[in-house]
Amino acid sequence: MAFPERVYTKAEVKKARELIENGYKHDLKAKGSPQFVAKVEEALKLIKTAGYYEFLRTYIRVIREIEGLSQLREQEAAIWFNVKALDDPVDDAGFIIQKTQQMKDFIEGRLYYETAEIRAVNKHIEFLETLRDKTDDPTIKSKCEQQIKRWKEQPFP
Repeated sequence: MAFPERVYTKAEVKKARELIENGYKHDLKAKGSPQFVAKVEEALKLIKTAGYYEFLRTYIRVIREIEGLSQLREQEAAIWFNVKALDDPVDDAGFIIQKTQQMKDFIEGRLYYETAEIRAVNKHIEFLETLRDKTDDPTIKSKCEQQIKRWKEQPFP
């Protein structure tokens, strides 16, 4: 059974959820300029190092270069990313994991307002802690520490 072309209606979300529950994984693609694809690949290497690549492939089909704001596009199972926003592979990887958590919540029917952003930020922090613990690169460890500190300092209402 093929994954729905879009994930928008109740029937499409239900089909996507059933496929995921049965182990479906996307053949993840990065689509855009060569510079964009190279920067996404850097972030994906870190995601693989942390052991989050299968999580990503479960919910996201494509990471696409766009001119506007970087965002999750639930109905496409896609992350739209502005190449100018890709400037730090650790931060980029964390953003991708945060948006993947939001897609997971969408597929599972969890409410977005009030708690979803907290779940997504917590997943981002969890990813950074895991990457810090799994990488051998001292520069990556340091960037993870800095970002963990920054994310934990930001209060939620």
